[in-house]
Amino acid sequence: MSESPQSPQTPFHDLDHYVAIPRLTGLTASQDGTRLVVGVQTLDAERTAYRTALWEVDPAGEAPARRLTRSAKGESAAVFTRSGDLLFTSARPDPDGKDGDEPKPALWLLPAHAGEARVIAAPPGGVSGALAARDADTVSVAAGLLPSAKGLAEDVKLRKARKDQKVSAILHTGYPVRFWDHDLGPDQERRFAGDLAALTDEPAVPLPAASGAPGAAQVESAEPQTDGPASGKHLDLRDLTGAGRQLVEHSADLSADGATLVTTWSVPDAGAANRSTLVAIDTATGDRRVLVDDPDADAAGPRISPDGAWVAYGTESISSPTEAPVIRLALVPTDGSAAPVVLADDWDRWPGRPTWLPDGSGLLVEADDDGRGPVFLLTFSGALPGGDVTVEQLTSDDAVFSDLAVTPDGATLFALRTSYAAPAEPVRIDLAAFLASGTPGERTPVAATVLRSPAPALELPGTLTEIETTTEDGTRVRAWLALPADVGPEAKAPLLLWIHGGPLGSWNAWSWRWNPWLMVAQGYAVLLPDPALSTGYGQEFVQRGWGAWGGSPFTDLMAITDAAEALPEIDETRTAAMGGSFGGYMANWVAGHTDRFRAVVTHASLWALDQFGPTTDAGYYWAREMTPEMALENSPHLAVGEIRTPMLVIHGDKDYRVPIGEGLRLWFELLTKSGLPASDDGETVHRFLYFPDENHWVLTPQNAKVWYQVVSAFLAEQVLDETPELPTTLG
Repeated sequence: MSESPQSPQTPFHDLDHYVAIPRLTGLTASQDGTRLVVGVQTLDAERTAYRTALWEVDPAGEAPARRLTRSAKGESAAVFTRSGDLLFTSARPDPDGKDGDEPKPALWLLPAHAGEARVIAAPPGGVSGALAARDADTVSVAAGLLPSAKGLAEDVKLRKARKDQKVSAILHTGYPVRFWDHDLGPDQERRFAGDLAALTDEPAVPLPAASGAPGAAQVESAEPQTDGPASGKHLDLRDLTGAGRQLVEHSADLSADGATLVTTWSVPDAGAANRSTLVAIDTATGDRRVLVDDPDADAAGPRISPDGAWVAYGTESISSPTEAPVIRLALVPTDGSAAPVVLADDWDRWPGRPTWLPDGSGLLVEADDDGRGPVFLLTFSGALPGGDVTVEQLTSDDAVFSDLAVTPDGATLFALRTSYAAPAEPVRIDLAAFLASGTPGERTPVAATVLRSPAPALELPGTLTEIETTTEDGTRVRAWLALPADVGPEAKAPLLLWIHGGPLGSWNAWSWRWNPWLMVAQGYAVLLPDPALSTGYGQEFVQRGWGAWGGSPFTDLMAITDAAEALPEIDETRTAAMGGSFGGYMANWVAGHTDRFRAVVTHASLWALDQFGPTTDAGYYWAREMTPEMALENSPHLAVGEIRTPMLVIHGDKDYRVPIGEGLRLWFELLTKSGLPASDDGETVHRFLYFPDENHWVLTPQNAKVWYQVVSAFLAEQVLDETPELPTTLG
């Protein structure tokens, strides 16, 4: 990548340096609030993949972070037990396993005070989603089993038979059959429970089958297997959910006493659709009861109250071609004794997954808001579920927060904080000071304190500001604008319009995949707008663009681009538009409806909406958003003849959300039907960057590097009138 003249050297001036920057992911706190652990992704020795290790962060912010785990396979999904031991998943080889065992993610335990990490659960299909009770030794994990397997022992035999006979076929009886970047099946997720106190070096003894209502899960034990890791020291896992497709992409929570698991539960709906309900499962017997089954909404992200009496969860209305979804928080009794109650229905924001205050008096939640993602506090007046709910903004930072964890005394909140000024970093928030600053509804938001992170702080090659404009219909539209350090009226910067995906989202958090600072380091100004359909601006802002993607989302983008081009720092004669997923759709729409840009980059983009709907991984969701007539009205492919802007098309073959057929058809029609078709000898100004082994994103480090190199070269040629060299790795 070329350097920006007179700009200081930063990690963004060199792609090898950039892809090697450590990246934080996931924060978890011990039950007593005295320990924090984060995941840190770094390059492996070959620099061809990322590996995640677990690091401990000092909650006081005084001591440096220290590394806890180290393996070639990496570790993730950490959670503390009540005794302070650390559970995590890893596919690292089990020292007690047989040579030649194919490593699958297993559940490991790292003792709190001394000793080596060891495997405590290793289902043959791998393990994920570990949960640990706050006040008990109960843990729950998810594991995939083949549908006909009566238990883990039989699953081993069935998998071995498929492997030995080289069978890869999957017989589906329902929808969906794939999700984002992976095929579903042949195994199906089940939830298990185990007792840490019962860990023993003796072989596990099978428990009797559970009693309960028809369809209730059977309780069974993981008997020692000659084909797997040693039987000693393993959890005695009880199957809580049984065979079925109910746990596809589920989310769950475990009560403080370990007696109840609450999980989303997928049920079939009309039109090959699925709907998410909420169930509670007794972890001792497997008895199951339905808590939420709303035919008009999906349930998501359950959180059980500290006393175990209530479940807070997200409820998202089933959308239609004329009505955008509405997302709210709701409460339901854990015993199922009463109907759910929606909280703060008049709060015009979409809340994320909630976190309970330790005394159960309120909920902490992140929500997109005006290009940020603050933490909000919802407090209850009176007994649940009655009384009013007060919504207050807790944090004042221009940032997004995630992975919220509250200390048992309710005085401190830990989280990860990110923005376009910095990637994820661990922070401490003084919740006690906020609560003491006034009465509910009148308190003053507080700023977070940065803790000592395992990843270094980054020097940026420019400055971050924001701009806004008012559209013809009177709507305010705002954007972040990243500017080079040396830009000014005498040294104007070319402009890159970046269009976010989703489309229900916001440019408000750091992205390693779409990182504007790499382009700023080359002298570009990068505009990051939130047009209609963006979150954080209220329900009506989403509704403006619902089912009409080529309408207000497009005119909003053009209006904010006009505002950016009017700035004295911007060279309005050198501009380009870029986007991925929905942003790629909009880049295609832009190319067919205006000639104002000198280049368009479209990644993983929707092109022909007449074919897209039935081929995406969640076709039923698409059918809720657009009728066939609306899809045609908003399909970019119908304007291919108007495209007179050079385009760079990028697509991964393993993309199931926007299947490769979209990219292939776009490429063919650009060359045969656009206003800039290929010449008779095959020459074209358009380019197609194809990744046979990447999905909706480009995740491997060296492919991501090629992505940026090709984008940079294409823009340099079309926008800067330069003749750059392509990476030698392309051959």
